[in-house]
This record gives sequence, structure tokens and C-alpha cells, in this order.
Amino acid sequence: MINKFLSHPKYSRFMFFLLLFVSICLNSIILRNQTNFYILYIFCAIFLGIGYYNSPKWFIFMLTLAIVVCRYFLIPESAASAATFFTYLLTYLLITFMSVGLMLNVQKVTEENVELTKALSNALDTRDTFTLHHSENVAKYAVDIAERMKLPPYLCKVIHIGGLLHDIGKIGIPEHILSKPGRLEEDEYELIKSHPFIGYEMIKHVKQYESSGILDIVLYHHERYDGLGYPKGLKGEEIPLVARIIAVADTFDAMSSKRVYRDAIELSEILAEIERNKGKQFDPVIADHFLALFDEGGAERGV
Repeated sequence: MINKFLSHPKYSRFMFFLLLFVSICLNSIILRNQTNFYILYIFCAIFLGIGYYNSPKWFIFMLTLAIVVCRYFLIPESAASAATFFTYLLTYLLITFMSVGLMLNVQKVTEENVELTKALSNALDTRDTFTLHHSENVAKYAVDIAERMKLPPYLCKVIHIGGLLHDIGKIGIPEHILSKPGRLEEDEYELIKSHPFIGYEMIKHVKQYESSGILDIVLYHHERYDGLGYPKGLKGEEIPLVARIIAVADTFDAMSSKRVYRDAIELSEILAEIERNKGKQFDPVIADHFLALFDEGGAERGV
């Protein structure tokens, strides 16, 4: 919950203005001269720093100054003076910029996690030249779908990272099976089918992945809408939304890429196959959103 809040600065900006408005109303109209509500101005400074962490410093300074002016004049104290005002200003600036520092650190950690995720996905892709960039492509297509569905930005980020990691379990599959040019034996296919669980076991202890939905993508991206997928045979909306999105993107890139056992399939044939499998392999709503990307010129922009 906190991660979602921190990933949406607009919520903090809203809370900043709401609290400032409430504070002004309380101190100027309802509870005049009451000193008990100065804590609201402190929270204003905290939300200001979180919401506007990437804004120019002069802008943050001016908004902090506005908080201090309201605090100073709406909660008068007997010892009020210029020194008191500047003490308030320094105190609130400290609180605000501590919040700015917190958000900058959160963003740095997030960026580092994304870079680590890309490194892991590249390590997997380079094991097989025929699937090189597969994870990056899946992540891109999946985010295109999510954005068209107007999913919130934090969920688009989850889908992007999950797309990069969805096949990470294949690191545990022998290369001679991954690159086998002919039909897989039954035991080899069963081993391939274990890669979602292997991937889940590999990253399940990463706290950021545990509650965000990334683990759902890794574990369930081969489930089918009709319940005939693996590893658990989930059906319909039992399958997490993020995994249903990745399933469409994964299939599209797999079919449109050259593999060791076949050439790339024509775009029109791929789209027709996705259309035929709506309600079977794919969530029909998600499949329609994906197909609509091409109706809107998606093929020309590289979807």
C-alpha cells in the first residue's frame, strides 16, 4: 500500500492542498487561535516534499513558505516575532526537504531494481539467440495493452517488470532443451512447463515482488482463460489480470519471432490466431484491446 502511494506523487499533491485548505479553515473560521492543530501544517510539509520531490527547489521553497505564513499568522503565539517566523521557516524547510530526500531515494532504489531486472532478463535471453530480446518485447507489448486499458501507472510498472522477468525460470532449464530444433519429448515438455514455478521460487523472497503482482506474472503467465493452462489450471478471472495481459503479449512475440524450430509467422496470421482464441487461451477483453492497437496503427509504430 505504501509503495503504491509513493509511486503516485499526485496523491501526495492532492493531500498537501487538502490539508492546507482544511488547516486554514479550521484555524481561521472554526477553531480560531487554537494551537493544537499545528501538526496539520507539519503533515502539509511532508506531503509537499513527497508530491513535488522532482520540482524546482525554488518552487518547493515557495510552497513551504506559504505553509509557514499560514502557520505563523493563523496560530498566533504570545512570543511571536521575526525570529519565531524564521525558526518556523527553517524547521518546515527541513521537514519538506527530508521528504524530498526520501522520495529521491525511493526512486533511486526503484531504478536500480529495474536495472537489475533488465540484467536478469538479458542473462536469460542471451542463452538462446532465437529468443534474444523476447522478455523486453513482451514487457513492451504488455505495457501497450495496459496503457490502452487505462490501468494506473503503478500497475503498468508492475507489468513492465513482470514482463522482463516472466521467463526467468528458464534459467533452470537445460540449454539443449531450450534450443532443441525438433519436437520435445513428453518429459522434456514437462520440464519446460516447470519454468513458471522455478521462476517463482527464484524471486519469491524479493519483498518488492511479493505484494506487487510480479510473482503472479511469473507463476501464472501460462494459464489459459479456459482453464487448460499450467501450472495450476486456473480459469477466467481466477487468473490475475497482470498475468492475463502478459499471456497475450508473450504469445504474440513468440509467434512473431524466428525460433530454432520455425520461422516467424506472418502478422495477419498471428492476429487471426489471437482472434480465434479469445475466450479460450486468452481473456477476450484483453485480446480485443491488443488487437485494437493494430486497428489504431500499432503495426506502423512497432507494436
